[in-house]
Amino acid sequence: MENNFDFYDKTNLKSYNLDKNMRYQLNMLDRLDVFTRKHCENVASLTCRLCEHLHCNKGFTEYCTICAYLHDIGKLFIPAEVLQKPGKLTDEEYEIMKTHTTLGYKMCMEDLNLRPYAAGALYHHEALNGSGYPEGLTKKDIPYEGQIIRVADEYDAIVSKRQYKSHIGISDTLKILIENTQPNNKNAKINNLGKNNPLIVKKLFKVVIEDIEYEISLTQSYVDELSNELKRFNQINKYKEQMEKSKKDKDKNYYLEGMKMLLKNNETLENYNDIFEEYQKAYNNRKATIDNLYNEIKIIKKLKV
Repeated sequence: MENNFDFYDKTNLKSYNLDKNMRYQLNMLDRLDVFTRKHCENVASLTCRLCEHLHCNKGFTEYCTICAYLHDIGKLFIPAEVLQKPGKLTDEEYEIMKTHTTLGYKMCMEDLNLRPYAAGALYHHEALNGSGYPEGLTKKDIPYEGQIIRVADEYDAIVSKRQYKSHIGISDTLKILIENTQPNNKNAKINNLGKNNPLIVKKLFKVVIEDIEYEISLTQSYVDELSNELKRFNQINKYKEQMEKSKKDKDKNYYLEGMKMLLKNNETLENYNDIFEEYQKAYNNRKATIDNLYNEIKIIKKLKV
């Protein structure tokens, strides 16, 4: 059976064996809608991996990852018609949406178990050049965890919006993050800085390349399975050719039985050729996917922040 690829399956918070207190914080996600919860889980997984590539210690990585899980907890208080609106928000609706940062911060501060992780909610939309919200802080006043979560949040938001099923074309998403590291925002308080921390964006490249390599390995495993099946079908076809060339009934029956022995499950002498063609098509498609993924890695490696 073909593996379904999940962008965030490879590394997650479970590797840290969280204690009961930490599980309390994560259970807060159960109160969020399905889409927001999944986004929070994705951002937390990315944040965890970014911290590892940034060589953060285990304590900070755990702390930062839980902050990421809780970064959008304030969306509990955003009206559904705004939060789940399929189209572009009006200016008024956008102002309402922006309050999820302060609402989430307030919620965390009022709960002693959540209070240590309030920074994730408050700072994940602040930008190094001061063009972010809610306070328009600049680099020197934005905690490192906020800078990390911002990059993870932005990446996952774009990925989810574009509904990628594979990492093919993902370099276009990274180009947007690169653009947001450039000091060209007209609303910037500091003109020589962009929104995102360039070092964190560089580490994101490494995370994405790891994921692409993981996707290649899964796809290659499926290609290997298909290859074995194609060999089986080719053998069936060889028996068929030999059967058709045979003049003696004894030899014809011998090759016919050989064909039957190689058939599996719902395959029959009547339908196996159609199934063979489907396997061949799947094999060719997956081989092309692997080539495209390798090409995507080449593109990403050439990107400059």
